[in-house]
Parts: sequence; C-alpha cells; structure tokens
Amino acid sequence: MKIHKTDIPDLFIVEPIVFKDERGYFFEAHNQKKLHEAGLDLTFVQDNESKSQKGVLRGLHFQKPPFAQGKLVRVIKGRVLDVAVDIRKGSPTFGKYHAVEISEENKRMFWIPPGFAHGFATLEDETIFFYKCTEYYNKESEGSILWNDPDLNIDWQLENPVLSEKDQNSPRFADFDSPFSVCL
Repeated sequence: MKIHKTDIPDLFIVEPIVFKDERGYFFEAHNQKKLHEAGLDLTFVQDNESKSQKGVLRGLHFQKPPFAQGKLVRVIKGRVLDVAVDIRKGSPTFGKYHAVEISEENKRMFWIPPGFAHGFATLEDETIFFYKCTEYYNKESEGSILWNDPDLNIDWQLENPVLSEKDQNSPRFADFDSPFSVCL
C-alpha cells in the first residue's frame, strides 16, 4: 500500500498493491497498521455503499461537529471523479478543492478527513461507490454546499448531472459559515 500526499494537506491518495494472475486479482483494501505507519491513525465505525448510473452527481456533503466524518472512499465497480473541498476556516487552502479519478481499474482510494466537503460524479453506468467512515451518520448534522458554485469552479466532467433535490438547493459557498476551523 502506497500513500501519496495531494496538493492540499491532510488529503491522501491510497494506492494498494494489486497482485494479478490468470485467476484474477487480490489486494488489501484496508490495513490499519499500514495507515497508522503513514500517520493516519484512523478508526472506522461505519461502511456505506451506493450504486449510481452514469451522470449522477452526489455532493458536496459533510457532517458538522461533533459528528464530523472522515471518509476513505473507493470504487468497487465503474469510475468516478471524486472531489474534496477544504471548508476549514483559517486553512491556507480554505475553499480549494482536489479532484481524483478513482475506478475499479486503478483501485485508488481517497482519504478525506473531517473539515472537507465531499462529492463525486459517476463516469460509468452501474458504478458502485464504497466508503469507510470515522463517525456514525447523524441526520441533524448534515451540511452541503452547492455542487456548481462559481466560487469553487469545480470541473465535474459532466454536462447535465442527475442531482437530488437537496444537492440542487444547497447553499452557495459565499453564504456558507463553516463549523470547522484550523489552528495554525
């Protein structure tokens, strides 16, 4: 397992070592010890999975403290553009995002800690998206930011995404009062 830093501190790409032969493949999807050795001391309490058709966009979502979630995301089937936006007041990368393509082919995983809004766009039909969470889901702690906010300027690689009503009506980033902050 290789863990790579991104251009935003605290976001990491995790690349498993995949062993392939004529029978198929094998890889470790999670190894607590290796994550800990890389400085990611994580405890996961909930796993989630979603299935979407091509062109679905889910996000940008987060949970407010004290139920803020860190997520280790991956794609079991299909392909997504996965996006994390830094929403930590006082962070030098506040309002910046990092996007990564993750797929069943590349087997990448993306670590998104608390303090980031998260979303993904499905780039193939029948995409199965899986994520491990560091906190339990709490409906009253839900938050979201408008997926196509011009201040964020995210290129989702989709023309007309399929969205939930919630995602269509999320607040703009300029109107957003973040519940997260960074002490520098």
